[in-house]
Amino acid sequence: MTEAEAWGEPEPFKADGSGRLLHGTKAFLTVGDLLEPGRRSNFGGGRVANHIYVTETLDAATWGAELAMGEGCGRIYIVEALGALEDDLNVTDKKFPGNPTRSYRTREPVKVIGEIVNWKGHSPTTLQAMRDGLAELNRQGAAVIDD
Repeated sequence: MTEAEAWGEPEPFKADGSGRLLHGTKAFLTVGDLLEPGRRSNFGGGRVANHIYVTETLDAATWGAELAMGEGCGRIYIVEALGALEDDLNVTDKKFPGNPTRSYRTREPVKVIGEIVNWKGHSPTTLQAMRDGLAELNRQGAAVIDD
């Protein structure tokens, strides 16, 4: 069974229970590459990221891959955290009580150990609605990332 078949379509708040961590981006990476804080963020207009963000849900990783800055196709990598994880404060309790997205961040490197291929993205209508909502937050000055 391929990784794409094992995960299926993105479903909010659903993890496969394996504990695998995912990272969605547009960056082309290979197995063994390290993602490290201190580089340009996937989000936020080119600011430097203090954390690397990971999730246990295909849905959250899909959003990361679809909304990341840059050209090219989105990619979803299976990663291994090389240090301590903490809840991603950008979605935990601010947007959702607890951590149903199973989203985390770390100040330590994260190692690419695989890639999910042939994953299915959100519908064009859903994706556009998310982009419109984010654009409105930017207009209001409310699109603050706690990093």
